[in-house]
Amino acid sequence: MRKIPKFRWCMILLVCAITIINYLDRTALGVAAPTILETTGITKEQYSWIVSAFQLAYTIGQPIMGFFIDTIGLRLGFAICAVIWGLATMGHALTGTWQGLAFMRGVMGFSEASAIPAGIKTASIWFPAKERGIASGVFNMGTSFGAMLAPPLIAWCILFQGWEFAFVVSGSLALIAALAWFIFYRDPKDSKRLSAEEREYIEAGQEKYLDSDNKQEKASLKTILTQRNFWGIGIARFLADPAWGTINFWVPIFFVETLHFSLKEIAMFVWLPFLMADLGCLASGFVAKFFNDRGISLINSRLITFTIGAVLMMTIGFVSIVENPYLAVFLISLGGFSHQLLSTVASTLGGDLFKKNQVATAVGMAGACAWTGQLIFNLFIGAFVGIIGFGPFFIALAFFDVIGAIVLWIFIRENKVYN
Repeated sequence: MRKIPKFRWCMILLVCAITIINYLDRTALGVAAPTILETTGITKEQYSWIVSAFQLAYTIGQPIMGFFIDTIGLRLGFAICAVIWGLATMGHALTGTWQGLAFMRGVMGFSEASAIPAGIKTASIWFPAKERGIASGVFNMGTSFGAMLAPPLIAWCILFQGWEFAFVVSGSLALIAALAWFIFYRDPKDSKRLSAEEREYIEAGQEKYLDSDNKQEKASLKTILTQRNFWGIGIARFLADPAWGTINFWVPIFFVETLHFSLKEIAMFVWLPFLMADLGCLASGFVAKFFNDRGISLINSRLITFTIGAVLMMTIGFVSIVENPYLAVFLISLGGFSHQLLSTVASTLGGDLFKKNQVATAVGMAGACAWTGQLIFNLFIGAFVGIIGFGPFFIALAFFDVIGAIVLWIFIRENKVYN
């Protein structure tokens, strides 16, 4: 079988494609929310419970899905999860009550929780550590590109046939993605398209930066929980992810109620924060590599990149005071860039600081911390936005990541294998 040069990049692009569909499916609700609330009579508070069902299931699901993938294997595990979330997405079309939507979002959230652990594990397996940040940024672009693709696609589906049709279309794409993953993905040791030279290049980089020995240890929750590095990543992600939840689930409603955008204007503008988020994902690896190439250690290069993103994220607080709607869109878009710049770093650290057979579990557990923060913040928005508006929440988001950066610098310690 013919070998493909730089085949590792084909694998990470495959993960990126599936991540695009993953985030398109989850973002569909935010785009369709104004229409759903208007046609079904669901209130904002009930909508917050629908969103919370997804967030709670996703929070619980990340460590479980990470352990599931570490245990049964990346290829089969991720394919099963994609089938489940695709069917759950299509199931949204069968219900018009907040309870029914909450149930479907819960099933969807639990299975979709596999995406980031699977992506980071793929980057960890297929790339040497010096390229892992860039690889993670490439696949993580799918999170924002999928969210960017959702507004025009979902808006078109709603205008063409109705909001139910939008979920049938997006769910069908997940089933196609599951089939594609199962057919085309293989681990490096089983891949017939990978050249011997590239395999040696990957393994040499991983031996230096990842494994201090050749033991294949099983994932251990207790071992991970006792490490300060895990808590540094977990706390930083707890503080960072409320921003992403706000952009995904509440910004379309903010555009309608505060900026007075129509559905067509939502389709025109709501994708911009996700385009900027894509650029943030890609920039993350290159910024860290810039510092690493100049003699700064791999881990400290990641921490500096996170800190830069945290400082930039402070600009989102000005959304609370600006009156020009287009300036508000720009500031939220800059927030999308900043968040994904630092969020990609936080996820990549899981691949840097944990062994290969623990990566998905560790990333999933840190993801549970992230989504706990997102869930709590969402509930606060749902309970108080009608009273105090969106302004105080954007101000809070401006400071969360700076605190997260401080936590990372205090907690993270480089493993001796990096020295």
